[in-house]
Order: sequence, then C-alpha cells, then structure tokens
Amino acid sequence: MKKPEKNLFFSMTYEFLEVYMRLQLERSPSTIESYRDALTVFRHYLRDQRNIHLNSFEFSQCTKDLVLDFMEHLSAIGNKPGTRNQRLAVLKSYLWFAADKNIALQSVAISIGRVKACRNPKKEKPVLDEEALRLLFNAPGNSKMGVRDKAIMILLYDSAARIDEVLSLKKHDICLSSNAPSIHVLGKGQKERVIALTERTCSHLQQYLSIYHPRNGPNTDFLFYTIIKGKIAKMSAANVERFLKKYAQQVREVYPDIPDCVHPHMLRRTRATGLYRDGVDLSIISRFLGHAQLETTRIYATPSVEMMREVIKKASLNITDEQPLWNADTDEAMAKLCGIR
Repeated sequence: MKKPEKNLFFSMTYEFLEVYMRLQLERSPSTIESYRDALTVFRHYLRDQRNIHLNSFEFSQCTKDLVLDFMEHLSAIGNKPGTRNQRLAVLKSYLWFAADKNIALQSVAISIGRVKACRNPKKEKPVLDEEALRLLFNAPGNSKMGVRDKAIMILLYDSAARIDEVLSLKKHDICLSSNAPSIHVLGKGQKERVIALTERTCSHLQQYLSIYHPRNGPNTDFLFYTIIKGKIAKMSAANVERFLKKYAQQVREVYPDIPDCVHPHMLRRTRATGLYRDGVDLSIISRFLGHAQLETTRIYATPSVEMMREVIKKASLNITDEQPLWNADTDEAMAKLCGIR
C-alpha cells in the first residue's frame, strides 16, 4: 500500500516568494528579502530549537502553541516587538497562500491567524539594590527628624505596605511587645491584613515611639503625624515623597546607580521583587501585599539574572543527544530549493 505523500511546510516557499510575491504582487526586492529572512529564521528555529528539519516538518505540525513558542524564542534572542510582529505576519501570509493552493490547509491558516501580535512591553520598573537600600536607610542620620524618617522608610520596605496604609496606622495598630510583632493595616476595599515585622523594624519603631509618642506626648492616635502651626495632623504622602527624594539625591552623590526617581512605592516594589527572587511563593507574596488577584502580584515577578542562569542550567540537562536522520548538507540544499536560507 502506497504511503500518503507528506505535506511539507516549506514545499511552497519558493513559489510564494519568487512567483506570488515577485511576479503577481510585484513586491519590491527588499520586501521579498524581508519575507525570505522571516521564513529562514523560522526554519532555523525549528532546526536549532526543535531538532526538526525541512524534509520532515509538515503543515499539520505548525500549531498555535508552536508559533507562540517561536514568538517567545524571538523575544529571548533580542528581537523587538516590531520585528517579532513582522515575522508573525509573514507566517500568516504564507499560510493563507498555501491554504489557497490546498483547501485542506485552511484550518492551519485560521489557527495561526488567531495568534495575536505582541504589544510593546512596558518598561521594567526599577527597584533598589542592596547597596542603594543600605545607603538610603543610613542617610537620615540620628537627629529627631532623622529617626522618624528612617523608621518610616524601613517600615515601608519591610512591610511592603502602601504609603497610605502606613500613614493611616494608629498607635493601637502596632504590636511590638509580643513574640510575633506585627502591624494591622486597612488596605484597599477596606480589607484588613496583619503584617509580621522584623526585629530591625521593631527596633526603629521603638526608638521612634520613645521620641514622638512619650508619656504625656501629643494628643493624636496617628502613629506618624506632623505639627503645623500648632495643629496635629496625619502625615501626608507628599511629605514622605519629599524626604525620600532628598535622601536619594544625597545617596546619588556617592552611588550614581540609585534609580532616578525614588518614591514610596519603589520600596514596596523592591521588597516584593526581592521576596520573589528569594523563592517565596507568589501566592504568599500576594497575601503579603494585600492583592485581591494573583495576577496583580505577577508584575513584581521579575526574575534576577541568577534565577535565569539557574533555569538555563537545568534546562540544558534535558537536551537530547539523539542524532538527526539526515545530515546538514542535505538540509541546506533543501533550503535553497525552497527559496530560503
């Protein structure tokens, strides 16, 4: 019994480029070359990343998952969104051309046609490294105001609480005397949560309390307050932003690598990103931050270089040593016949 003939993916690329694109559509040489490059890159991806060669890859194997993986591969090797989208558009165009030639391929063309183009990614938001944090926390000094500013900065960082959550704290919301020191915060949507405190934070808060909330001290329940013209009020976020900016400018003189615009939320982001990079489960970080949805927490899930290196190291152990059934010379020759490289 005769075996069914293979419907090889690259069997129509020569006709697509040299007849359809060049003669029928009369596309410019540069456009045709950009299409040839896109198909060549796809071919190299199949060969180098999937160990699939020209004489075995069929249209039916061009699945949505494979193309999505191809797009991720393009991103990993440094292709910008515009380049990735152009290469995706070429694949779609070629598949529709092939589907017009062979109606049996329409399902493949439709499936790949549903792969969405990638958007321009948002710039990765900066975080503070260990040296920047150390210098920033030491910048206030030991004056009365310095003790206050340092306590606020360290609490913002260690608790990863929002600025308004910290400034809305009342004295009864903190517990420093037990074996499990903590703060009780009221977050977005009036949702309550308890955040454990480190010994360092407790120490700075105790020092702060001894100075700003002594016995017979100011008549206010707010943990952090200001006195303006004799009136006591809850400290404003603008006040914290102001002194954070001032200390960051001081640090920049000796450590230029500190981010350009240091603000209260950067301390929260730095803490959350650090927890993720230390291997803390994302669901725990989500509860720590007071997020209603886990997806919101994923914005902090930025892997460090060390994490990516470890993943690559583990992945490399799974590479098969299986030899292809054909040699490279044959594959290269077939590529030329298909009009690609």
